[in-house]
Amino acid sequence: MSNPKPPGHGPSVGWVGTGRMGGAMAERLATAGVRLTVWNRTKAKAEPLAKHGCAIADTISQLRGCDVVFTMVSTADDLEQVLLGAGGLLADADNVPRVLVDCSTVSIESSAAMREVCAQRGVAFLAAPVSGNGKVVRAGELSLVVSGPEEIYDAVAPLLGFLGKSVTYVGDGDLARLVKICHNLFLGVVTQSLAEITVLAEKGGVSRAAFLDFLNNSVMGSVYTRYKSPAFVNLDYTPTFTPTLLRKDFDLGLAAARQLDVPMPLAAATAQLVQASVSSGRVDEDFAILLDLQANNAALALKSEDVVVDDGLGEGS
Repeated sequence: MSNPKPPGHGPSVGWVGTGRMGGAMAERLATAGVRLTVWNRTKAKAEPLAKHGCAIADTISQLRGCDVVFTMVSTADDLEQVLLGAGGLLADADNVPRVLVDCSTVSIESSAAMREVCAQRGVAFLAAPVSGNGKVVRAGELSLVVSGPEEIYDAVAPLLGFLGKSVTYVGDGDLARLVKICHNLFLGVVTQSLAEITVLAEKGGVSRAAFLDFLNNSVMGSVYTRYKSPAFVNLDYTPTFTPTLLRKDFDLGLAAARQLDVPMPLAAATAQLVQASVSSGRVDEDFAILLDLQANNAALALKSEDVVVDDGLGEGS
């Protein structure tokens, strides 16, 4: 495959999975002028992309003739189903796309298995998990980490560049999966730590808005702490990433740590708190409910402070 040409004249591209993340990412490709055909198990979730120029496929088989197909699904089982299930993208070995780019967060083992299946069918495979959520995607702040054959990465890089602010190539094989798993372990540990110190400050008499404003403008602040501040201040748990999905990533990360004989005491402790958030039953809210659990353990009743807080993405909340 040659490098993509100017928008509207490049390779034909397919997209599988148009949920909160996949839909926002597909929209960025479409608005960049990429010829895009999208499919989602629930067709209604894909149809809004038609207004951005996307063709809406009735079946995955309609994507088999594309030069490049992106997949963005929730679990390894979902990935296997859309690739190899009845009517799946790779079900007809004589009619397959040239390149598959998987942006899902799955284990190294699952990724390697799908890579092997692709190789057997002559399909080049890139693992390209991402850091961000739908709001981050729309702000153009998504980060991607990619592994696989370097020549394939070089060919697809212009498409990847439309999706966000940075794309990091880390080597062959499935190394990108390990990078993403490490990233999400850190995500959980940082969020739990942020919840703990915020509750400590508030129980001592400091408003969450004031404490987080100080933190975000100090050397300890980060893009992430600023981004999560509106949720913490106003108790807005509109889901961007659920406790169940975070638990999955902790399972993957701790399994990798065992395999590589790396002690992870902080991650292991946080995993139990993530499990508690799942066990609370609040699995359809954002994982920022870790703040509520921490407050409850500290006998602190939280209320929304109803303050407009800059999230660093150009939108206050």
